[in-house]
Order: sequence, then C-alpha cells, then structure tokens
Amino acid sequence: MTETLILASSSPFRKAMLENAGLAVEVFPASIDERAVELALEGTGSTAEDVALVLAEAKALRVSEQHPGALVLGCDQTLSLAGELFHKPADMEGARRHLLALSGKTHQLNSAAVLARDGVVSWRHVGVASLTMRKLSPAFIGRHLARVGNRALSSVGAYQIEGEGIQLFEKIEGDHFTIVGLPLLELLAALRKMDAIDG
Repeated sequence: MTETLILASSSPFRKAMLENAGLAVEVFPASIDERAVELALEGTGSTAEDVALVLAEAKALRVSEQHPGALVLGCDQTLSLAGELFHKPADMEGARRHLLALSGKTHQLNSAAVLARDGVVSWRHVGVASLTMRKLSPAFIGRHLARVGNRALSSVGAYQIEGEGIQLFEKIEGDHFTIVGLPLLELLAALRKMDAIDG
C-alpha cells in the first residue's frame, strides 16, 4: 500500500521525480512569503542550508494544516556562492548577472525536504551538491540565454542541469536528484521507514 503524498510545491521537476519513482502524488503549492521568511533569518547566522530547511518546513506545515491526516512534503532549494545566497532571477538581465557571477567558480545547491502531518514535522533532510561552472565569456552567456529563453528564469541558478545548462559545467559533485531539487533517495528511505510506501 502506497500512501498518497501531498507535494507542497509547484515544481514540475519534483512532481515528475516522485511519480517516476512510483509514488502517488497530489500537488498543493504552499502560499508563503519566502522573502519575508528569509528576512526574519537575517543576522541569525543561518546558513544557506538552514534557509532551505526553514522554507521547506514552512511550506510543509502550512499545507499539512490545510489537509488533516495527509502526509505532506515541503521542499526548497537555495544556491550559495562564498556565503552569498542567490534567488531566482527576475529577468534576463538578472540571469546574465547570475551566470557572470557563477562563471569559473564552485557553488552549492542545497535541496531541503521536510515531511509533516497535521502540523507536526516527522522528517527533515538537506542534500548538498557542489557544482563548478567553467569560465564563460560574456558573449557565450548572451548566446546561451538567447537559446534557452525564459527557462533561465525558472531556477535559482539561471540554468537547468537536465537541459542545455549542463554545458555550463566542468565538474559536478553530488546527487543528480538533489541538483534537480529533491534529495530523492533519502526521502524514499524515510517513507519506507514510516511504512508510507512498500519497503
């Protein structure tokens, strides 16, 4: 018996990962003010991993309170470079600035997942991956963004590793699922442990 999991995220990539793994999924995106949550954490010494975890937990708890008895998965991903937190670019100029900043450097993707039921957290995890972008010329960045278009605005790093964005990198250390936005292997292990899926 597989319990239906409520995904508190509108990410089509996360939904596809869960369904491809054989899970029954319903989607109910959480409506929280992410920037307000981040602002509340400023000056507390919170790391990029902490921010991802707090946001994922806020989403899981919000949706679990709206769906009594249901098992809810909240997720969030942050990108950090030398201690600086990046957000999804608002426009193509923002995407260009992101790629210029990441060019030739190693950044971290922190993918947090939290399970909650009836407003109580039962499991939390942050998967971390390190990605080294090759040195990119401003001209190449312009051509790349022209090819991928608005897809560059849908992720925090202005790239999709599962698409043409893979060409931007020279080295990747970490789990593929974590990079796409969900520490899937750890989540599946947790679901088996709580008998939510067949194990």
